[in-house]
Amino acid sequence: MKLKNSLAALMVTTSLFGCTTSSNQSVNVTLVATRQNIGQIGNVVLSEWDKQTGLSFFISGAPSGVVLPLRLYSFINKGSCQQPGPVAYAMNDRVNTERQPIRGWAFSRSAPVPLQTLLAGEYSILVRTTATDGNVDIFCGDIKQGTNL
Repeated sequence: MKLKNSLAALMVTTSLFGCTTSSNQSVNVTLVATRQNIGQIGNVVLSEWDKQTGLSFFISGAPSGVVLPLRLYSFINKGSCQQPGPVAYAMNDRVNTERQPIRGWAFSRSAPVPLQTLLAGEYSILVRTTATDGNVDIFCGDIKQGTNL
């Protein structure tokens, strides 16, 4: 029995060490709700993923009246949320979200650009409802203001 506990402790320690020494960078970006979605919160984690950037979103909600299941568009725009520029990357090959047990929605996307490129430039992330829900911008976050994880 003691051997099993020791082996389990060794495996946990090894896996934690592997996580802390990973060379993959991740950045946490807070998404700010727009006037059309006041009171909601959002977050996206950007992670290096080969020569792409993986994005993992969590939002607490969307404006009332949207059709369920919730479908959302997501974009990486040049510029900031305050001064948006053109769309640099549209990540809309999938628009589905997943309802979470804690009040909210989660979804993942990927962008065909290295994370370092996004961190070096001025880019923002925009979340918008689909056309059937009015194409309403509901969240925005500036990538440069993200915090390294």
